Amino acid sequence: MTSIARHIDTCLARLGTDAFAQAYCDFVETLGVDQLMIFSTGERQATCLMSRHFSQAALADELATMYLDGWYKRDPLLPELLATPAGTVKLRRLDEISKNMDADYRQKFFDIPGLLTKTTLLSVGSDLRLFISLYQTAPATSAPDAELSRLVGRLALLHFERQVASDAPALLDVLSTRERAVCLGILAGQKTELIAAEIGVAPSTVVTYRKRAYAKLGISSRASLFALCRTQQALAG
Repeated sequence: MTSIARHIDTCLARLGTDAFAQAYCDFVETLGVDQLMIFSTGERQATCLMSRHFSQAALADELATMYLDGWYKRDPLLPELLATPAGTVKLRRLDEISKNMDADYRQKFFDIPGLLTKTTLLSVGSDLRLFISLYQTAPATSAPDAELSRLVGRLALLHFERQVASDAPALLDVLSTRERAVCLGILAGQKTELIAAEIGVAPSTVVTYRKRAYAKLGISSRASLFALCRTQQALAG
């Protein structure tokens, strides 16, 4: 079995589980990708499901936070994603969409962070509409193989739709361990002081984790967190 085949087999075996994320990132990295971003996106809200820069971890979180802060509405591919029928995985390269990209958007998400090329998968299932973006920083690097890239899109769709169909708050999987623990405490009705005691940090640190979690999820309040999880449960029902 080739290395790529092994990666794909591992991803398939871990669909819908917490172990999928690492297996998936390992597979994506073999395609010569420097950064991976996955957003579940609609007209009124976007949620970051995965963000990973393989050498600069902080950069992925920074760009994800900016994108969720209203910039996703200026993504030149958003109208196409919203119009794409269920069961479809489309591939778009940066050179195909750059003419429809405004200058501020390009500067913030490409020029300043030094991301020179991008392959985006528009992956649409029965419940989710995903942007899966594969970025590269080296100017001479060839774009990821088209068929393997489509497989990247299909695997993400299978995984996240399976999680939506489960009882767990799958949308919290994008969070770090402590960010997730804080959100679960909030969902359980716990006060800040109790959450802090349970995870062994100061109450002020809980507030920091909460702010980071809300930024990644594209929300700004406790009520929005409950609404987000209720939406997932409604989809599952």
